[in-house]
Amino acid sequence: MNIEELRAYVLEKLDVEEGFPFGESTLVFKVGGKLFLLVSLDAQPLQFNVKCNPECAIELRDEFASVLPGYHMNKKHWNTVIVDNSLTNRHLKEFIDHSYELVKPKTAKRKKD
Repeated sequence: MNIEELRAYVLEKLDVEEGFPFGESTLVFKVGGKLFLLVSLDAQPLQFNVKCNPECAIELRDEFASVLPGYHMNKKHWNTVIVDNSLTNRHLKEFIDHSYELVKPKTAKRKKD
């Protein structure tokens, strides 16, 4: 996966906004006004930060050498994923999807009758 493929995949999701609030070298994706993905445009190989539930974050770091504690983020809730071809595109998309699902606004619950 390269930056163009990553960006296209993320922008397919509902209500995603992109921007550069931290400078021109960090592309940020938000849903509902909250960050769920940050991409370093200067890093070689490509790397990105995604939100993750704490238990899952530790498991992923133990399982994959290219998944690290979130760089410049809360290490409990964020992972940095290095795109070095050791992970499949399916894995990368699962990490992105998980982050998006954690952050996206919850739909209103139906009122009980």
